[in-house]
Amino acid sequence: MSDLRALVSAELAEPVNPRVSAMAAAIAADFGHAARAVLFYGSCLRQQELDGLMLDFYLIVSDYEEAWPGSWLATANRLIPPNVFPFAHAGLAAKYAVLSERDFAILNGPAATTVSVWARFAQPSRLVWAADDAARDTVVAAVADAAPTLFRFARPIAGSCDPLDIWRAGFAQTYRAELRAEREDRSGSIVDADPERYRRFGEAIPETMLDRPAAERRWRSLQRRGKLMSVVRLAKASFTFAGGVDYLAWKINRHAGTQIAIKPWQRRWPLLGAIVLVPRLLLQGAVR
Repeated sequence: MSDLRALVSAELAEPVNPRVSAMAAAIAADFGHAARAVLFYGSCLRQQELDGLMLDFYLIVSDYEEAWPGSWLATANRLIPPNVFPFAHAGLAAKYAVLSERDFAILNGPAATTVSVWARFAQPSRLVWAADDAARDTVVAAVADAAPTLFRFARPIAGSCDPLDIWRAGFAQTYRAELRAEREDRSGSIVDADPERYRRFGEAIPETMLDRPAAERRWRSLQRRGKLMSVVRLAKASFTFAGGVDYLAWKINRHAGTQIAIKPWQRRWPLLGAIVLVPRLLLQGAVR
């Protein structure tokens, strides 16, 4: 096992709050034999008090048809991954995204056409449920590709060879490749929250050969597609995520300090409500 893969494996195995593990097991139970692994990630990873927060999970399944036999959800997940759903268990609230093992591996690697998966799993996460050792190994291998993907595109445009500068440059670019409600300095604060972790991981990533013009072209492509796919996923979530438009407003208000209020008609027709809301947020600078 490479040094980086060993670091990833150890980090994924770190313990979590037992309530998180119980929620992960409950998510997996809803999918029976299709469930392969559940990952816990996001800002709640560092929180001791979980009540009142929205926990973030990824559910990895064997394939979409096994997860949703004969359902349009399988097609939706295959064409516009991932599907996202709300979940509640034992007094905690969460949302979980669903990807197949195949898509999870692809979307953590350099061939991915959006940053949404590898940008998240280049950051700390925990493997909180696995069907078996084979599922665990598959997840570790996929997550171990995330940080090298970020470094591949960020190293040529970073201001120095310092791993922390490369991380900061990479996260800054990923924030420009999605609709984000967080502050402008949020991408840098990710690294500042645990610089030793990011230095340790960065030093274990092998160098890749990519010149600056090629990296800049790649980032422009990721940014164009990423903004579009953010809107497309938001529209799709209006069908799969009960209360999705309220969650969107809550998240933006929390991160951007706005006071967005959702009107009754937007709850009645969430797809139209989301389509109307996004341009207004862009104009106000609440999302970028």
